[in-house]
Amino acid sequence: MGLKGRYEASGRPEALPAVDPRPLIAADVGGTHARVALVEPIAVPSSMQLVHYRRYACADYPDLASILRAFIDEAGIGAHPDAAVAIAGLLVGDTLVHANLPWSVSVSGTVSGAGLNGLRLINDFEAMAWAVPSIDPGSARLISGPDTTTPPGSALVIGPGTGFGAAVRVPGRPPVVVPTEAGHAALSVRTPRELAVLEVFLQRWSHVGNERLLSGPGLLNAYQALCVLDGVDERLASPSAITRAAQQGEDPQAVEAVAMFCNVLGSVAGDLALTFGANAVYLAGGIPTQITDLLLASDFAERFVDKGVMREVLKSVPVRLVEHGQLGLQGAASWYIAQAGAA
Repeated sequence: MGLKGRYEASGRPEALPAVDPRPLIAADVGGTHARVALVEPIAVPSSMQLVHYRRYACADYPDLASILRAFIDEAGIGAHPDAAVAIAGLLVGDTLVHANLPWSVSVSGTVSGAGLNGLRLINDFEAMAWAVPSIDPGSARLISGPDTTTPPGSALVIGPGTGFGAAVRVPGRPPVVVPTEAGHAALSVRTPRELAVLEVFLQRWSHVGNERLLSGPGLLNAYQALCVLDGVDERLASPSAITRAAQQGEDPQAVEAVAMFCNVLGSVAGDLALTFGANAVYLAGGIPTQITDLLLASDFAERFVDKGVMREVLKSVPVRLVEHGQLGLQGAASWYIAQAGAA
């Protein structure tokens, strides 16, 4: 393959040509859904638009190539487009190392199977961080901190969904975006009940990372652990069933699991904001938007700022809930265009 098909082991791209007439597809692929759109035009970032937006259930397709091929056919795109894909994991050689996708991903196999000219992969939350300038503070729900519309300095984007993602964006010309593996950092808990749940987790895993609790599967883990601690049978078998039961107050362990999820998320968000010196925090991912009322009623805001002498610092940091929607696609496209402009 040509320049567009070559990758470094880190997954970071080489410089792209500054001018490329080929169609550009942007995609955001998570463990549950893949969102795909056509970017036009690709040469003028300020007027970038996403058209032919589609969402696909990953489990309905045998691989990423099949999803991209379906989109190309449905949108009537010409032969051999390029693609910028936001996706969880780390690219090692030709293969994406990941934990939450239903199938393996080969770069060369995807290019061949989808009929692409070239494929660029970017970490999904790295893409979300690239999309920070596209976020309208007025349409995002304020969870903690001052309601300011001033553009942030360093911004942290975190999100529990199928896994737990996090990335930091530092403004500049060009901006610097740093992806992280915060989902695998050790889970920090503080209350006796949270410690008891952690002890149950440690009976299953020698290392308990943040996403063992702060994710869809993690919510199920917490619910199951609480059932063990309370000596009751598990009545719910999925994260969606747990959130529904919690919202309706039907299951004590579901109510507690979701409250614990929100509270620990506040603590971890505060830790990460301090670690990276963030001036703003954006909550994305599939779960927070599904439980907004419970999140607002939880101790998230208090746990976020409860960092000893750093309390006043974190009280000045706005935390907003944003709809994941098309942000990942916008970020992947913005990243692609920035790389082209740097060529």
